[in-house]
Amino acid sequence: MAEAETRGEGPQHAVVVGQGLMGCDIAAIFLAGGWRVTGVEPNRAAWPGCLDRVRSSLAQLGADPERVEHLFLVAALGEVGFADAACVVEAVPENLDLKRRVFAELDRLVPPGVPIGSNSSALRITDIAEGCATRSRMANLHFFLPAHLVPGVEVVRGEHTDPGTCDRLAAIMAALGRKPIRVARDVPGFLANRIQHALMREAFAVIDQGLATAEDVDAAVRYAFGFRYVAAGPILQKELAGLETQLAAARAIYPTLCNDTEPSPTLKRLVAEGRLGTKSGEGFRPWPPEVAARERERYERVLLEAARLLREE
Repeated sequence: MAEAETRGEGPQHAVVVGQGLMGCDIAAIFLAGGWRVTGVEPNRAAWPGCLDRVRSSLAQLGADPERVEHLFLVAALGEVGFADAACVVEAVPENLDLKRRVFAELDRLVPPGVPIGSNSSALRITDIAEGCATRSRMANLHFFLPAHLVPGVEVVRGEHTDPGTCDRLAAIMAALGRKPIRVARDVPGFLANRIQHALMREAFAVIDQGLATAEDVDAAVRYAFGFRYVAAGPILQKELAGLETQLAAARAIYPTLCNDTEPSPTLKRLVAEGRLGTKSGEGFRPWPPEVAARERERYERVLLEAARLLREE
């Protein structure tokens, strides 16, 4: 594994800033599509783990794990050769000040016209790119964890983003086998997370109210209405069923739904107690390492199968 890319003709070049789980999986998407990638990761001690993660993700994508040889890790943005970059994706932690610092550097270092995407899950690109001279080529490019297995990628236009920037990012994602989801306005959470968080607010609310356990909430989504979402999104599903039925149900149910503007008391308590889920060993349920590893393997295997069904369709 080299620390600087070779110049000249050859595969297209992507730069991925940040090599955490999301950054590694985003790098794997580009590598599997025949690109070469420069990954920026300041913590050199993390590099071996990054390479292992990318190899694993490539294998899950059905690509040669040895394509990791086309990933070139550097410790700082100043070490990146941006001259031939065709796309830049920022995937640093979800911190507005940090992202602003990164984008200020990218604004200066990346040649004009090269699209720059932020993998923020909620922060607006308008706020991230504030003060950047080239903010017209900056947009949100939001992947979903695990990024290499979930096909959808949101392409979000900021208040100052040139529409052509979104066109180029969407075309790159489509060529890499992703499903671009265009979002016309820059609002917190974009599109998918706004829908998802409406569901999560009600999911935690019914637990707070004692209506159901966490296990029953998961079962209701996985084996009932959520089961249909691989085959049809919520709007298409309701059109197949009849919109008049949706209207009648909405009139009966909406007045009783949670509309709190604060997160769930149960959620706040668990986080305050350090019960974060698999990463801390306990959430709603205990997560010994071997159980967490087994559940993650099952989860990713099912996602792979779902992605296969969608590709075949």
